[in-house]
Amino acid sequence: MPYLSTEETVKELKRALSNPNIQSDRLRYRNYIMRVIRSMTQGLDVSALFMDMVKASATVDIVQKKLVYLYMCTYASLKPDLALLAINTLRKDCADPNPMVRGLALRNMCNFRMPGMTEYIHQPILTGLKDKASYVRRVAVLGCAKMQSLQPNAEIDATIVNELYGLLRDPDPVVMVNCLRALEEILKHEGGVVINKPIAHHLLNRLKELDSWAQGEVLTFLLRYKPRGEDELFDMLSLLDGLLHSSHAPVMAATLRLFLQLAAPHPAVQADALEQARGPLLATCGSQSRELRFAGLCHVQQVLRSQPAQFGVHYKRFFCGYSEPAYIKFRKMEILVELVNDENVGLVLEELRGYCTDVSPELAQAAIAAIGRIGRTYSEKCLDILTGLLGLKQEHITSAVVQTFRDLVWLCPQSTATVCQAVEGCEESLQDSEGKQALLWLLGMHGGQISNAPYVLESHIDGLKTEMSSVVKLELLTAAVRLFLLRPAETQDMLGRLLHYCIEEESDMNVHDRALFCYRLLECGLEETRRVFQGPKSDPCMGVLTGCPQEPINSWASKFNTLWLLGASEVVPASSDTAASDQPAHSSQGDALAEAVDEQLSIPEEGQQSPDLSLGAPLSHEAFERHWLELCVTHREALGFQGPPSASESLQAALQLVKIQTLAFSRESTTPWKAYLYTHGSGTLILAELLQDESEAGNSSTGLVVSLKQLPENKMAIQEFVSVLRTVLQTLTKDGS
Repeated sequence: MPYLSTEETVKELKRALSNPNIQSDRLRYRNYIMRVIRSMTQGLDVSALFMDMVKASATVDIVQKKLVYLYMCTYASLKPDLALLAINTLRKDCADPNPMVRGLALRNMCNFRMPGMTEYIHQPILTGLKDKASYVRRVAVLGCAKMQSLQPNAEIDATIVNELYGLLRDPDPVVMVNCLRALEEILKHEGGVVINKPIAHHLLNRLKELDSWAQGEVLTFLLRYKPRGEDELFDMLSLLDGLLHSSHAPVMAATLRLFLQLAAPHPAVQADALEQARGPLLATCGSQSRELRFAGLCHVQQVLRSQPAQFGVHYKRFFCGYSEPAYIKFRKMEILVELVNDENVGLVLEELRGYCTDVSPELAQAAIAAIGRIGRTYSEKCLDILTGLLGLKQEHITSAVVQTFRDLVWLCPQSTATVCQAVEGCEESLQDSEGKQALLWLLGMHGGQISNAPYVLESHIDGLKTEMSSVVKLELLTAAVRLFLLRPAETQDMLGRLLHYCIEEESDMNVHDRALFCYRLLECGLEETRRVFQGPKSDPCMGVLTGCPQEPINSWASKFNTLWLLGASEVVPASSDTAASDQPAHSSQGDALAEAVDEQLSIPEEGQQSPDLSLGAPLSHEAFERHWLELCVTHREALGFQGPPSASESLQAALQLVKIQTLAFSRESTTPWKAYLYTHGSGTLILAELLQDESEAGNSSTGLVVSLKQLPENKMAIQEFVSVLRTVLQTLTKDGS
């Protein structure tokens, strides 16, 4: 190998390159140059041959020139003095009659990463920008950006910037796109290239001349232009309409993003664009490329959050394939949960049941969790499937089913009897801490309906010394106290043994402190213990709340076709809260509603400060529920409005304008109608429940009632919140009338 005899190899090559007989033989000379390049790529230091290689560049052989230029660019930074000697050769080649030679010389001059190169390449670049050959102009345009990168802190050359703006109308489409990229690099500290009306229209008219890569680039730059009127807007949309059906996924996605952003004031146009792009999006979800397929699924999932029925009839396209990677299967199962309706629920559940026995434990547990989320609406069908899975006696399957049962019992109290009957006898198959924790919660909360609950709890207490998870121990303490309150005669002895062990022998201080707390609470009496441990039960009315309200398209249109969608759509339950957009989203009533709300809030009443609310950090459904159960109502007020707003989506969009996030709301025909809201103001978290009961609808003194909870308490923030909420409802009422 060459690196075993470095000096001899270099000497041999040097002798050959300086041999007149070899130089006169074109083929042999090129072969020795190729040996130099081969040695260079294998790690051999052949920088000593620099001058011989520079001499070899004086040839009409294009292949030999390419090889020599590659060598010179590699060693220019190591031999800066010798590289300067080669500049004259390259400048001479920049004036060669052959445009290929001119382009090669200019490109390699720009690739010399040495200080002081700018003064040598400035004039050749300006000459290249006016060259008759399109290849040379392409190279010269990119050379402008390279020249700027050599001296990033230098003043921007206005002459070059003007030349590049002029070349945006070059007949060669590649030159035009290269100009956009070069201007973006040169003007990055000034906000990038400016897209005005003439440039935007010129780019739109030339889209059909570009290849798929160039179309994607141009469409991205067009996002910076805002049409001045309705006529111009719809003219632009007409030119973009054909690209929505492009067979190239990047072009289709870039077009759809531009379409959605331009049509922001027209939700109907946005919805029509999404419907037209449905076919290309589905094709992307079936792409051979796994990465492209995953990106398509993430975009489909985002569209479903604004238009749940968009892909309903195509649910079979999201069935998992046998050879697909796990991350794609996870995403498809999440989409299937969102596509479930009365017509396809049976087929979807049958498909998910097949995934529950997959060889991958993670995939099987995700499928069971997906069935559980469907069970919040179709509880009877899902409970039959989940109960059947317990008969498999598989540890990971049993654990996932029990965890799903725990969630179903809380969200769907009507399923409690079936779940309590199903979990009897499944404790032997539970070994992981998550499954044990879920089972203990069920035993504590509903032990009165589980016949063998004391015996299962006693087996866990007997094996407490071998239990490693502190979370399971804490749950065991809570479950034991709760079961004692339900069945004291059967549980008293084991509870005493549990408290004695945890107080006297347990080394985990969290468990020790919890046991001491339980002991002292029991000393205060059963009524006090029951008040603390048997707190609020799950609310049956929670079942009528939508898990995730529809998002306005404008809340995510600007992030479409970006990596944000891939990062935001993590593998989480379908009911998880999504990050709120920093920009307010307009409802279907458009900018008029926003202006009306802003006008109302811009004039505070005398003696009051202007509202200071903010969305703050997003709050998940689980965190909201936990805070809601822990806190007490600090303020309740009748707002005086009869009945819920006519459109819940309008209420959601209007509240977001004033920095109030809607977490969940009932369907419009549901009685009692509810909505749960939250916001941040003056350093406090405000949780709110809007309630409209049919029994109160006839009483004008009550009507729509808001109940508020705070963490920490701040009366001024409460007043601000109620004032803002009342203003929004007044605005909606006026617009509705």
